[in-house]
Amino acid sequence: MENKKEFRSWLDAHKLEHPIVIAGPCSAETEEQVLKIAHELKDTDVTYLRAGIWKPRTRPGNFEGVGAIGLKWLQKAKAETGLLTATEVANRAHVELALEHDIDLLWIGARSTVSPFIVQEIADALEGTDKVVLVKNPVNPDLALWIGAVERFHTANIKNLGVIHRGFSTYDKSKYRNNPEWQIAVDFQTRYPDIPLICDPSHITGKRDMILEVSQTALDLNFDGLMIETHYDPDNAWSDAAQQVTPDSLIQIFKDLRIRKEQDDEVGYQSKLGVLRAQ
Repeated sequence: MENKKEFRSWLDAHKLEHPIVIAGPCSAETEEQVLKIAHELKDTDVTYLRAGIWKPRTRPGNFEGVGAIGLKWLQKAKAETGLLTATEVANRAHVELALEHDIDLLWIGARSTVSPFIVQEIADALEGTDKVVLVKNPVNPDLALWIGAVERFHTANIKNLGVIHRGFSTYDKSKYRNNPEWQIAVDFQTRYPDIPLICDPSHITGKRDMILEVSQTALDLNFDGLMIETHYDPDNAWSDAAQQVTPDSLIQIFKDLRIRKEQDDEVGYQSKLGVLRAQ
């Protein structure tokens, strides 16, 4: 896979002076919920409204998403607010429905990235699309597996590619839900500097009060954006309640983040320092 500027074209197209932000609820629950969150985010730095339509659960019996009807809610939210839309897809049927409802950004979840068979099925279904496709790191800390998944989409002639760093599972006790293992993301970034790298602090931390800290670390490491789960009533969310923030909290996070300008002399120093800390 070559390092080509085309990978960054979808990011540059927005001509943003701030990192790209993907935000919204872990799960679409009701039409009212999706629309309320969308309207609270429309005048912020958020570009993409995310919502889980199909939710992969560890055990059966838990809430597994509302299904295709949620795509119509995202369409309506886009029409009313102008926000672009994003959701996770895990098989060919999901892809076909998402494309049918003109979802702007599709991401591949960590559980899907671990399986070359699933990745290939999704890549075949998306072949040649101009939609943005983001690949989350696999559950386990395996850089080659992550790169391999991205290569499958590149081979399928998908130009608007990017990756999401959401941390890695571990049996060791940690303050994180998923250990960030920053060095793996830095290694990916070093090999493919023109592929946009997004951080998912919600899944890394599992705790809303750590979102700012991890987001700042990601920006210090020159990540291109953030995916933050946002809900107007996070404590009563149907999934991942502890890691979701309110729209007001998200706005405050934006205010508190230190986003350095590219021409700032400090950028190179801080980037190198961040890499050394990750190592």
